[in-house]
Amino acid sequence: MAPWALLSPGVLVRTGHTVLTWGITLVLFLHDTALRQWEEQGELLLPLIFLLLVLGSLLLYLAVSLMDPGYVNVQPQPQEEAKEEQTAMVPQTIPLRRCRYCLVLQPLRARHCRECRRCVRRYDHHCPWMENCVGERNHPLFVAYLALQLVVLLWGLYLAWSGLRFFQPWGLWLRSSGLLFATFLLLSLFSLVAGLLLASHLYLVGSNTTTWEFISSHRIAYLRQRPGNPFDRGLIRNLAHFFCGWPSGSWETLWAEEEEEGSSQAV
Repeated sequence: MAPWALLSPGVLVRTGHTVLTWGITLVLFLHDTALRQWEEQGELLLPLIFLLLVLGSLLLYLAVSLMDPGYVNVQPQPQEEAKEEQTAMVPQTIPLRRCRYCLVLQPLRARHCRECRRCVRRYDHHCPWMENCVGERNHPLFVAYLALQLVVLLWGLYLAWSGLRFFQPWGLWLRSSGLLFATFLLLSLFSLVAGLLLASHLYLVGSNTTTWEFISSHRIAYLRQRPGNPFDRGLIRNLAHFFCGWPSGSWETLWAEEEEEGSSQAV
């Protein structure tokens, strides 16, 4: 590996996230928080659970940031060629197009990411904190990461607050609790961001919509043609498809089924 590869944005962002995570955890353990009190009383189960949750959130973060988000292969594999044959049988009203950057035939809901320089299936967004796209393959893990991270942040927020002592002279308080108070403010900001992200993604998942489609529906051909979302199959089926891959099927097939249902109702 070339030395300059260690200074790539992805490496720097993931290293920064890892250092910040364990740095905040260390601050919570070193100050007189509920964690210290549990340790002194010999109650080690809760501190161990907290550490495991922190480790789990970090592993989920690395998994989402390092895995393939669902890139569209430049050279189709035999299985993908079969899918293209099936796509050819779908009504020609489906607006498939060729990417002007990597020249692949984009499936429905795919989009080219200029940061990753690849087309991503069911593209949601490019996350700068992950330095990776969120797409068809890693979106469920991304939502799971947000949920676990929010639990860790809220627990950390409680722990930081439990160690703050405000009835002290200003100078003494700043030396003893200044770092812990800064950690509390940082955790408050992160909790707000994680909570808003989780709520928005759960809403989008429940309606089978991506962030890109929600923001840019007026610029997307297959959404401009319909008054509603052609991929929405109801809350239960949307959640089952997102987290479990059921019912299976290509987006082109679902789009065509919606087209046929709309035509039959019109008749």
